[in-house]
Amino acid sequence: MLLNMNNKDDSETPKESKSQVAVPTIIYEDDEVLVLDKPCGMLVHEDGFSPHAGTVVDWFLKRFPEASGVGEITLTPKGVALERSGVVHRLDRDTSGVMVLAKTNDAHTYLKVQFHDRLAKKEYRALVYGLVKDKWGTINRPIGRSARDFRLRSAEQGARGTLRDAVTNYECLKAGESDGENFSYLALKPKTGRTHQLRVHLKAIDRPIVGDLLYAGKKLEQSKSLGLSRLSLHAHMLEISLPNGKTELFIAPIPADLAEAISSIAI
Repeated sequence: MLLNMNNKDDSETPKESKSQVAVPTIIYEDDEVLVLDKPCGMLVHEDGFSPHAGTVVDWFLKRFPEASGVGEITLTPKGVALERSGVVHRLDRDTSGVMVLAKTNDAHTYLKVQFHDRLAKKEYRALVYGLVKDKWGTINRPIGRSARDFRLRSAEQGARGTLRDAVTNYECLKAGESDGENFSYLALKPKTGRTHQLRVHLKAIDRPIVGDLLYAGKKLEQSKSLGLSRLSLHAHMLEISLPNGKTELFIAPIPADLAEAISSIAI
């Protein structure tokens, strides 16, 4: 069964409405799970480092306080517990798109297995710098720590620490020119779920994601980036088995700014 975004309004609090804070949109909900479309720029959960300006978990618990404490406990290096109630998987702060939260511990355990055993099927969409010549391809490169900055990841020669297997399949949906620069629009299907996997893999083949402040380097500095001021990575589809036994396909539509940038590319 395919579930697209419905017309259910996500009522804002007066404070959110006045400040025009971007909030998630609910795609699907039952007694055990919540599937949403996360906006770009919103942290999934506090990380102990970033200024706490409202996270997906904050938004979730405001609406479902009974889900407090659901899931795993994660500690900062100083031993402080992070608020991660309901989180089954995460998206980077600047990645938009579909993600699922658990309302109960039984649901969390069930969903966590789907991701751990690589049963959840994910498809992302991304705009990258340069032309991708092959229609289909696979990036099979283990990921470790960057030799330049240990906080970053790397899938290139010289990566340090433990190297973990990582595989990403891709399809080039569109490639061409916009305002004198070349770009490609890709569908990405990761088979593994390493931190920054898609961003690191695309950098490794010299096709970093448009707007990637961490990994695009000189390509970002020298480009107009299709007029975008965000990371051009969107979690578009998620197919997963729910605790009710049904397998569902959830879709978060391509955001308007990305859709406009994609349409500007002339084949």
